[in-house]
Amino acid sequence: MDLVIGPLDLSTRVDEALAVQAIAFGLEADEVAVRRHIVLRHMTYPGARALGATVAGALVGFVYGMPNDRTHWWSTVVEPYLRAQGHDGWLDGSFVITELHVHPYHQNRGIGRALITGITDSAAEPRSILSAIDTDSPARGLYHSLGYQDLARQVIFPSASRPYAVMGAPLPLRGRRPGMDFRPWRPPG
Repeated sequence: MDLVIGPLDLSTRVDEALAVQAIAFGLEADEVAVRRHIVLRHMTYPGARALGATVAGALVGFVYGMPNDRTHWWSTVVEPYLRAQGHDGWLDGSFVITELHVHPYHQNRGIGRALITGITDSAAEPRSILSAIDTDSPARGLYHSLGYQDLARQVIFPSASRPYAVMGAPLPLRGRRPGMDFRPWRPPG
């Protein structure tokens, strides 16, 4: 497997990325269309950036994020939940992981770990926050292994059918594997 992890021009490869997300996250076509506009808008925000994982040039995983801004929609939804737990300060000085998805065929190979550590390693912010479906899942297991802790649980997003957990971790993330570098990174062996 010729896997390369490196910077991704997400605006140009948005349809490829959303195809990966649709398979990994189980999105319907109408949800993909809505998310396309959201991703393109997010990539215009200051400090927004993305990394991709490719095999023979085909995108098999991606992550993107940006410095958090309390005026962004996500922050306005999670702020009351964080405030109720005494954690609303996490909305300041944080790099938010907006999306992280790996095609199911390529999961459990360290790609998600390499993507999230790669993007947060270049963050100027002292910590990172994200939201994940509030269930015992491999994704939440990965986040916990990297040092993310639950800041708020049972967070309800208006368009989501399941509750989410908001998680935060100091940077750099723990559990980073030696030799990982996203410019470009290739798995050992």
